[in-house]
Amino acid sequence: MSPRPPDGSTSRRSFLAASAALAATAGGMASTRGGAGSRDRARVIDCHAHLHHRSRPSWEAEDLALIDAADRLGIDQLCCSLLTPKRPATADGFRECNNWVRDAMKRHPGRVLGYCYVNPGVGAEAVDEVRRCVGDLGFVGVKLYNEYFCDDPIVFPVIEAAVELGAVILHHAGHAHHPLPGQPFISDGGRIAALASRYPEAKLLCAHVCGGGDWEWTIKALRHAPTVHLDTSGSVPDDGVVEAAVRTLGADRVVFGCDMSMTNGVGRIRGAEISDDDRVKILGGNITRLLEGVRR
Repeated sequence: MSPRPPDGSTSRRSFLAASAALAATAGGMASTRGGAGSRDRARVIDCHAHLHHRSRPSWEAEDLALIDAADRLGIDQLCCSLLTPKRPATADGFRECNNWVRDAMKRHPGRVLGYCYVNPGVGAEAVDEVRRCVGDLGFVGVKLYNEYFCDDPIVFPVIEAAVELGAVILHHAGHAHHPLPGQPFISDGGRIAALASRYPEAKLLCAHVCGGGDWEWTIKALRHAPTVHLDTSGSVPDDGVVEAAVRTLGADRVVFGCDMSMTNGVGRIRGAEISDDDRVKILGGNITRLLEGVRR
């Protein structure tokens, strides 16, 4: 590991070197990346990433920057969705986004894994899109945002289609102590737990515990929802989140993600006071287990 600067802070160089060292020593599973020694360490998978909408002139460079950041930080695969700039999304809007994700999967084979984004409010077209993306195009999961609370009955047909296909369901979530006018239907851990009680066979990921408000509340809300996994992503750099999640939920239910906060995402796992075995589970073992049953 590179030495720290004299003031004890962590430089970018030392952070990247330490992250690469972590990836290199987290043994036990085969890497999907080629090259010498690639089978000597565990596969690292970011369960929560986003590609960039092509209305942005810089989309291609930004997508390449995401892959470059993953390379530098020792991340083998990125589970990616692409959301419409304006929501609620139309069926034409989310189909276009999902087609672009499919294109990224082709341009970066083995690196980009696709999540199918849909708005359940459009009804049968959302279900058909899940079947097209997962069943026909090789996507691994479904991305749901905040068009509706996750336990609204209008969402249930999408959940049922994902369950039938064995797909992971990543649900945007947060628990705030103040109003969020822009997200009146944001789900929290309690609602996701309620959804899990209705569909215990669903592979639910509660998104960005480090970017969704009160993370302590969220972790506690999921205690009695054993089929829900918690995604560690987000831009909030609070200490102790990963340790609290492992202590309360168990390491088997905690999944590594960045949600584009790449160094934060890697740093909180690298710096967590947990066992090496738990770190390997979180970095890739748990999401790999969830992805094994996807019927593509």
